[in-house]
Formats: sequence, C-alpha cells, structure tokens
Amino acid sequence: MSKKFHFKGRILMLGYGSVGRCTLPLIDRHFDMPLGHMAIVEADDRSDLLKRYIARGLKYETTPIVRENMASLLSKYLGKGDLLINLSVEVSSIELMNWCQAHGVLYIDTCIEPWAGYYDNASIPTHERSNYFLRYSAIENARKWPKGSPSALLTHGANPGLISHFIKQALLDIAKLRGLSASKPKSKAEWARLMMKTGTKVVHVAEHDTQISSDPKKPGEFVNTWSVPGFVGEGLQPSELGWGTHEKRLPHDGNEHPIGPRCAIYLSQPGCVTQVRSWTPIGGPLIGFLITHGEAISTSDYFTVWEEGRAIFRPTCHYAYHCCNDAVLSVRELQMNGFHMQKQHRILGPEITQGIDELGALLMGDFGAYWYGSQLSIEEARELLGPEFNATSIQVAAPVLAGAMYLIEHPNLGLLEPEDIDHDYVLDVCRPYLGPVVGVHSDWTPLKERGRLFEEAHLDWDDPWQFRNFRVS
Repeated sequence: MSKKFHFKGRILMLGYGSVGRCTLPLIDRHFDMPLGHMAIVEADDRSDLLKRYIARGLKYETTPIVRENMASLLSKYLGKGDLLINLSVEVSSIELMNWCQAHGVLYIDTCIEPWAGYYDNASIPTHERSNYFLRYSAIENARKWPKGSPSALLTHGANPGLISHFIKQALLDIAKLRGLSASKPKSKAEWARLMMKTGTKVVHVAEHDTQISSDPKKPGEFVNTWSVPGFVGEGLQPSELGWGTHEKRLPHDGNEHPIGPRCAIYLSQPGCVTQVRSWTPIGGPLIGFLITHGEAISTSDYFTVWEEGRAIFRPTCHYAYHCCNDAVLSVRELQMNGFHMQKQHRILGPEITQGIDELGALLMGDFGAYWYGSQLSIEEARELLGPEFNATSIQVAAPVLAGAMYLIEHPNLGLLEPEDIDHDYVLDVCRPYLGPVVGVHSDWTPLKERGRLFEEAHLDWDDPWQFRNFRVS
C-alpha cells in the first residue's frame, strides 16, 4: 500500500494496550490525515509511550470509561462521519455502537465486550455469559437500526476477524485441490454450499505461539503476548464451539442454547481448562485451550446450509490455542489460584529472543486437513514496526487497519461481521504485515499416533472428525 488512505474525519481509539500500540503506527503510516484529528482515551496512563505522537498533535486522555461518562466522553471527540476504534475491555460494545448509530459515527472492535463484572458474575446464567449470547444480543439490538445506518464492524482483529478471511481463502484452495469448479462465491448461501461441497466438517482456529522471553514468568505474574485481562476474561467464560451437523452426540457436559440460531454449544467448564488437539505446519501436533471466541459461532452460523427450514450442513468450529510457554504457565497458576487473576501482568516485547506466532485456519474433512494462515516471526515483526512489538500484536492490528479502511469506503451498511466483507480486500491490506502466508495440505488427524501406548475406548475410530477425538480434557 504505497498510496496513503485519505480520511477527512476524526478517529477516537478507546484503549492503548498491546493492540492499540500497534494500530496507532499503522494508522500513522497509512492514513492521509493529521494526527491532530486523532485521540486516544484509556483508563491507565501510558503517556510516556506516546510522547512523539502527542508532540505531533495527538490528543490523549486518561479516563476510565463507565456508563455514567460514556456519552459525554464520546461527544468530546466524535461527530458525524468520524470513526471509533474500540480496543478497550469491560466497556459495553452494544452501548458504544448505539451511541455511534445515533451520532453518525463508524465503529469497529476486536471482540464484543460487556460492562465490567459480567463474565465472572455467578448470578448471570451460564449461557448468558457466553459469546453466543453476546453476539445474539448485538444482532437483535441492531435490528432496531434503520436501513443504511452507519457501518459497525464487530470482532475484526486477528481472531475473530482475520481468521474468517483465511477460512474463505482456504475453501477456494481446497476446491481447486479437489478439482471442483468454484468461482468466488457472491453470497453467504454460496459460501456455505461451497464448504459443504468440499466435504469440510471441522474448522479450527489453530494457533501455536512459540515466542520465548529472556525474562521468564515469575510466581504471581501473568505473562502473555497480548492483553492479559482480555485473555483471562475469555478464559473464564464457558468453553464454546460451533456445533456441526456431522457430530453424533453432544459432549457429556455440552449444553445447547435456548434462543437464537442454535449453531453452537457451550461446555459446563471454562475455556482455560478445556484442551483440544490440533495442528499447524511448523509446530506440528499441538494441544491447545478451547477458549471461546466469536468466530466459533459466526463461522458455524455463516456456513450453515438450510433446506426447508432445516440445517442440512454446518461445520464444527472452535479455537485451539497453544499460547506462548510463559502464558501456558500463567494459565496453570490461574487455575491453581481458584481462577483469581495474578496481581502482576506483563506483555512480552523487547525481551522476546525468538519464535513465531503461527496463526491460521485448519479445515478438515473428506480431503484430509488443510491449514492456511500467517507464520510471523519476532524478527519480521521488529523489522515491520520496531523492537518493542511482538508478532501477535501485529497480527491483530493489521486487520483493525483493514477493517477501518473498509468502513470508510462502505459507510452505510449497518451491522457487519467479518464474514460479511470481502476477504480479498482484507488480505490485500494485511498481507504485508503477516510474514509468510501459506496454505499447507496434511494427512494429520486427531487419531494419528493414538492408541500406540494406551487403548482409548471413548474415541470414534470410524470418523476421525468427531469432537470427542479432538478433546483432551
């Protein structure tokens, strides 16, 4: 993208954590607008990290956002035709979007957030503390918006977000590998039919983060390569997955939802204790956490094939996340402490000595397995933006940039999810920031090498793609 992207409006960014720190230099690099048209508001004072931007006109305010001050704070920085980039936690996405709709403001976020005290509130029914319910609530809320309302793009980071575009490209690759004649689908129904036609049964967000630090995790410290509160919040939610039509039976602790499209289920335990098998090309077989994510629900919903009001095809979809080694140890300590988050948090940056974040979509079915995604190394990340950044944060920030550009060029589409926008558009913007972007075919299955040491009677040896074969705990 050698040409600058012109925008005459203003931008407000809520939150300046690991993703915000990456998003700001990308906007500065690619947007043709003075920094005086941009503001950042967050709860914690990080002005020391922003001195060079503030000197060039960036507005910066340290104010925790709560129900009582949300409207007045937004009105201070935004008006019709402007853009809100929401990278905060514990601020209601729905209330932010409703304000933006009322004031003609474009909106993008990386996940659907409720107000503080929601995820770990035992008085709220378990199914309502799920991403399924939050997504359902956001969609139902948007039904009240008039046609042609300002565009609002939900959940457009790396995953959810970028991963949905990887899935579509992987589908086109698999169709070609299988000798199927498939032009790029033009609608949700056509994409769903293509997935069914390829024989895809399961979709994983298969991520293996191998970034290693010279300063290891200490007792009482949660170390990660992206937001600690964000990761812990997701990890304490019920484990969730889109539920495919090929599945023979619900897990023993599986629960169906009482409302909505019922394209997903949740387990009676949090994601940070739920483990599954998956695979990436460089890392090979992995055991990752089945952390709830928005794409698990939106993917299964989007790729459902309906006939006469009945779902005849739907893939199982979920996250399989092997976070960096220090984060794995941090999760174990969190579990041992009764799910009380450690008091000390640290995002890995300059202390990383090596490693990659291998993030992609692993599609599995009649053709075997096919992974398509990004293999961004710490060395490449630093060449792109500087020594203080890591691979993970760039993989999230690039699709935020792409999503913001798409909104500005398509300002009156109302509520959007990643699956609703052109995957080629997003990948074209993001590719320079993703390192090697590859598609790899494999004969891996979750049954490979199983039964070599112990008989596992609970496995389904006739159908490798049953969820019970992936699940570890």
